Amino acid sequence: MAAVFLVTLYEYSPLFYIAVVFTCFIVTTGLVLGWFGWDVPVILRNSEETQFSTRTFKKQMRQVKNPFGLEISNPSSASLAAGMTLTADCLENSRLTCFWGCSVQKLYEALQKHVYCFRISTPQALEEALYSDYLHREQYFIKKHSKEELYCQLPSDTEIDDFGPVPRSRYPLVALLTLADEEDREIYDIISMVSVIHIPDKTYKLPCRILYQYLLLAQGQFYDLKQLFMSANSSPSPSSRPSPADRSAEQSLLEKAGLAGSDVEPVEESSKDCVVCQNGGVNWVLLPCRHACLCDSCVCYFKQCPMCRQFVQESFALCSQKEPDKDVLEAS
Repeated sequence: MAAVFLVTLYEYSPLFYIAVVFTCFIVTTGLVLGWFGWDVPVILRNSEETQFSTRTFKKQMRQVKNPFGLEISNPSSASLAAGMTLTADCLENSRLTCFWGCSVQKLYEALQKHVYCFRISTPQALEEALYSDYLHREQYFIKKHSKEELYCQLPSDTEIDDFGPVPRSRYPLVALLTLADEEDREIYDIISMVSVIHIPDKTYKLPCRILYQYLLLAQGQFYDLKQLFMSANSSPSPSSRPSPADRSAEQSLLEKAGLAGSDVEPVEESSKDCVVCQNGGVNWVLLPCRHACLCDSCVCYFKQCPMCRQFVQESFALCSQKEPDKDVLEAS
């Protein structure tokens, strides 16, 4: 009887259909609001609104003094057969230990041991953590502020011309800088620095360069030291720029070696002013792209890097912002 009544009401009253749909809408809206509240899920928002409403976190910088400095002298003339020259500039007396043909796996296992229990503050500590899985070891004493050039070479009796095809199981050279005096290790937070260096050989003739640098802290952390992509005072001269053929050949070798994304050349500009307003000085570094291109006034208006258009996840200031003068505030 009830079914006949509903069918009759449906046939002769179109308002019944409208009422049913409206009732279902009210019930669904109530369930959604009851479950999520007034915060609409992200999947229901406009994509552009979601992108520009994402909050960019600003990191607070911590000033740490790094007592170690290591550079490659004349990288164009370095090779596995001829050796290479390293220039060390340290704030304290230090020791430079070179591990030739160091195992890749053992090196990163050693870095993890430094985090958990085994502090790598001496060359002997790294050697034990590596289980002596390297081909040759050299050690030099470095006086503070000496900027001494040290010639390093793999002995000829090892009879090694290259380290094999990619993926390689050994790094050509791992340079460890440690503080020579035990008293200095209690003064500095950074107690050692590990540099992974590529040296050209018969298989891969990429230019000699520092691939990675890790700063090891006394508290057990280690950090990957990376360069910032900052604007330059002047553009490079045409003679110093590599030709397109050399650039493409080098890029292909990098891709084969799996190093194409590890060393990106900085974008060079004509000045160190903000790339947006061209007025304020560059003070903010955007992460993860590491472009230093914005001033204090412009950084709050960008969710994407103005140079590479990558979304900004975090940012930090190179110099702390100056606080307003109290006398000026009181006068106003």
